Amino acid sequence: MSKRRVFFYVQHLLGIGHLARASRIAKALSVDGFDVTMVTGGAPVPGFPGEGLATIALPPVTAGDKGFSGLSDADGNPVTDAFQQHRKDLLIEALHASKPDVVIIEAFPFGRRQMRFELLPLLDAIAAMERRPLVATSLRDILQERVKPGRAEETVELVKAHFDLVLVHGDPAFARLEETFPLAGEIAQKIAYTGLVAPPPPAEANEKFDIVVSAGGGAVGKDLISAALGAATVLPKTLRWCLITGPNLPQSDFDALAAAAPDGVSLFRFRQDFAGLLAGARLSVSQAGYNTVCDILRARCGSLLIPFTAGGETEQSTRAARLERLGLAGVLPEEGITSKRLARDIEAMLVRPKPEIPPLDLSGAARTATILREELQQREFRPSRSA
Repeated sequence: MSKRRVFFYVQHLLGIGHLARASRIAKALSVDGFDVTMVTGGAPVPGFPGEGLATIALPPVTAGDKGFSGLSDADGNPVTDAFQQHRKDLLIEALHASKPDVVIIEAFPFGRRQMRFELLPLLDAIAAMERRPLVATSLRDILQERVKPGRAEETVELVKAHFDLVLVHGDPAFARLEETFPLAGEIAQKIAYTGLVAPPPPAEANEKFDIVVSAGGGAVGKDLISAALGAATVLPKTLRWCLITGPNLPQSDFDALAAAAPDGVSLFRFRQDFAGLLAGARLSVSQAGYNTVCDILRARCGSLLIPFTAGGETEQSTRAARLERLGLAGVLPEEGITSKRLARDIEAMLVRPKPEIPPLDLSGAARTATILREELQQREFRPSRSA
């Protein structure tokens, strides 16, 4: 039997979390025997989607600002109608060339409404195919709760009309979809929980640091890195620090931070061995993005979380608060971050015992592959059962 073909669309706009999670899932699908084509629509990120995956890169777009209002092209200019039409045509052309058995659309229609100009035509093109593929949306476990009236109802209508599966990449014992999407009951029969999409257990990196500070993609992490540099001058000089700014931090900002780094502090844009660094660290200091938290849980590293809240974002605050209640993290509000406050909280976290093995399902990538394979098999047998 030929390999099942997966067409996986992912659009990252500000950070790299959506791309990183989708890449982990795509790798697991490939290991499971699927032939995966990833369609990416954001700025290129070194190391992603990863080796062994076919990739189609659409002309990149990014968020116009931290509040995700508007779209900009690679040069920072607002996207035009002609630009959108070109992307839409490329996307639908790629769909027909792929002839997929499965289409996965990351986030939409629960998020990424900015991409409706190409995703609604994509769904129509899928519906018109002679051999319609299985269609799934790929969601993180906690959604943004501040939405405009009517959007939840529209989301449900799109799911009912176009999607076979709603893959929720979380452990229902930690977070259930209806907690941040109240209309989930209307599509309950399509929801499948995969577990959290965490990496495999990491080996410790060759370098070892006491404190690893990371700012995700780096687009909004300058204040965290600056505060960490200040905290490093207050805390004992024997502590070894690793500060990872993220690849999206402007070069001028990176250069200024590097010039201010005291002895004992190493500054990097990106570390391929990030998970291994956490495994050997005493404490991680980071935002509370999905992928970073999964890395921390897998590494069983102490964690101080500083949730991203700009533009009314609620997802990271919700995740951080739940982890704090489980005793798996400390939390410092983003608006209260100063070098002095950060140093105090780091000092308090360093004396806490290492977290216990988290009571959460971290096998989400592999489980996603299993769910899709089982659904495809059920599709094959349905005609014979109804005969």
